[in-house]
Amino acid sequence: MRRPMVAGNWKMNGRRGMAAELAAAVAESAPRDIDVLLCPPFPYLSTVVDAVGDVGVTVGAQNLCAHSDGAFTGEVSGEMLAESGCTHVLVGHSERRSLFGETSAQVASKFRRAQDAGLVPILCLGETLDEREAGRTSEVLDGQLQPVFDEAGVEGLARAVIAYEPVWAIGTGRSATPEQAQETHAWLRARVSRESPEVAAGLLLLYGGSVKADNAASLFGQADIDGGLIGGASLEADSFLAICKAATAQQ
Repeated sequence: MRRPMVAGNWKMNGRRGMAAELAAAVAESAPRDIDVLLCPPFPYLSTVVDAVGDVGVTVGAQNLCAHSDGAFTGEVSGEMLAESGCTHVLVGHSERRSLFGETSAQVASKFRRAQDAGLVPILCLGETLDEREAGRTSEVLDGQLQPVFDEAGVEGLARAVIAYEPVWAIGTGRSATPEQAQETHAWLRARVSRESPEVAAGLLLLYGGSVKADNAASLFGQADIDGGLIGGASLEADSFLAICKAATAQQ
């Protein structure tokens, strides 16, 4: 059975004191029978690593450079993140794609670089509202997945997580219905299964798109949804912990 994961993406929010308090509160009360991950902004990584201690809550970064070292001012390497205590890193978040112009080929390079540095990449995939309404969801997701297959092979996904985040449901208060989310997650698992049924069976698929305490249970109850990538609701301890609790109930 796949072990559920709930990951909190704080995006560019908070201050050091808030990061320490929020991380400590999550570490104190997070369920121990799921994987809980916190992804704060770069400057607060060490603060959060110290705050969670060794209770089982892990820390991830929101991005990394596609290169290991060198003249890349303003970038952060996977090795630096690993030394800072990170175990995971987001790659290809919709905001990186839409606001910063990251292509799927660049995301695939970051995916491979993360694994080379010993990190578990969380590969973010998703379609816009226009793409969904045009019936292009599977085409768009396949276009985002294929470069990863080309770069790392399907075996790369055996050491990774996929987060499906419909762009039209991020920060809008509008979430895909459990049935819509399950349909897309099932398609993703079937797509990976075409390359390797074994990898597909063990692959964690997270849903990210306005997940809240009041809809988490219905989303996580779907057969192919193994947890969530949580944005705004991860910035408040009680809300995030309620979502974590919903994930434990689905095991």
